[in-house]
Amino acid sequence: MTDRPAVPRPRWGRLPDAARRAVSGTGPPTEPLALRARPSGVDVETARSALSLALRIGESMMAVGASAADVTAGVLRVAAAYGLTDCQVDMTFTSLTIGYDPDDVPPLVLMRIVRPRGVDYTRLRGIAELATQVTTGGLPLEEAHRRLDDVLAAPNPYRRQIHALGWSGVAACVAFLLGGDWLVALVAAVTTAVVERTIRALNRRGLPVFFQQAAGAAIATGTAVLLVVAGIDVRASLVVAAGIVVLLAGLSLVGAAEDAISGFPVTAAARAFEVVTLTTGIVVGIAAVLDVAQRFEVPLRVIDPATVAVPFVVSLTAAAAMGGSWALASFARPRAIAVAVLAGAAAWATSSAAGLVGAGPAVAAAAAAVVVGFSGEALGDRLGVPALLVAVCGIVPLLPGLAIYRGLFAVVVDGDVPGGTARLVGAAAVGLALAAGVVLGRYLGRPLGGRIDRFERRVRGRAIRRD
Repeated sequence: MTDRPAVPRPRWGRLPDAARRAVSGTGPPTEPLALRARPSGVDVETARSALSLALRIGESMMAVGASAADVTAGVLRVAAAYGLTDCQVDMTFTSLTIGYDPDDVPPLVLMRIVRPRGVDYTRLRGIAELATQVTTGGLPLEEAHRRLDDVLAAPNPYRRQIHALGWSGVAACVAFLLGGDWLVALVAAVTTAVVERTIRALNRRGLPVFFQQAAGAAIATGTAVLLVVAGIDVRASLVVAAGIVVLLAGLSLVGAAEDAISGFPVTAAARAFEVVTLTTGIVVGIAAVLDVAQRFEVPLRVIDPATVAVPFVVSLTAAAAMGGSWALASFARPRAIAVAVLAGAAAWATSSAAGLVGAGPAVAAAAAAVVVGFSGEALGDRLGVPALLVAVCGIVPLLPGLAIYRGLFAVVVDGDVPGGTARLVGAAAVGLALAAGVVLGRYLGRPLGGRIDRFERRVRGRAIRRD
């Protein structure tokens, strides 16, 4: 019996080409890392000036409330408009850094410290329009620098007294939304005006914002206590709730959520911690006054808002006016205020419709936030207003000011810790639902708004994890 020759086992290298191509990878196992920057053909002085312009625009956007993703994409677009297409941008909560390391010029790294100025929609719109002119019209560098100086140095569109009316209008509208009458609205408006002036004075003296929030909440709650002591027949709880909403409205909860979802964990964590800290300041101010009132046996009470029926026309009008008042308080131009009025009405109508079909408070708030976030991103450029304005002004009427007050009241006055904690958790759920809904709506509306380009995809791609 003769031995049969051994038959060699098949190897991958002997497979037909078609089969090998079907199973073999064609690219790197992960995303390309640390690729060499291509020569730009831009001299050192021009590159430095272009980076400086991009950095200043990004810093200005951060200072007036833009999200980390929008800032990063804007910086990359401006730099690329002058031939610097391989920049690296890094952000923290208080600083912005841009680096450029091509083959043909020495490496350049610039950094600026960001000092927040508060929400300013007129200035934000001016910065966005300048960035658009740079990226589409080839604006000379020196001219772009000069125009940016003009935008940043321009006076506010309104006097301080008119600006303060916006805050008072927000508080009055909250009172109407929660079932208050004209007297409650008037008291809430005057109290909020006092809170605004007090916070402004404390800010000029350098008092940390935490204590400013505590002082504002204490003034609102103290006013309610004084009304009860004086025997004035007014729903004191609504006065406090209106003040809380005004203090909450300035917090960057939406920005924190958007930064987290877009892949900017450092700025998201910092913004979220700021929101928690400043909200804690509100809680401390309210709790301190309620504790003093309880010790002096002041007969405070909280009326369940479910027992107070507010006609839909009244609530819708109040929500619309509240959106416009917030826009006025944030230095928006008349056209933007009109858009904010529509945003407030749309958000309230959506939330009410969701409630009618059985949705809970958090789900109804999220649905309304998706609508205004989508509308702002899809229509903001066409209407000539920042998308952020539409989103924030739309959700302001839905902020859970009364829920926070009722939760604290239950804990401090009634001693109902489980019930009060449940109310506070419910209020936090509504706030997070609003933030997440805005982010989802803006994501869905971005393609319709024509805002998707390679820089937008590069920035949003940070949130994608690939194995």
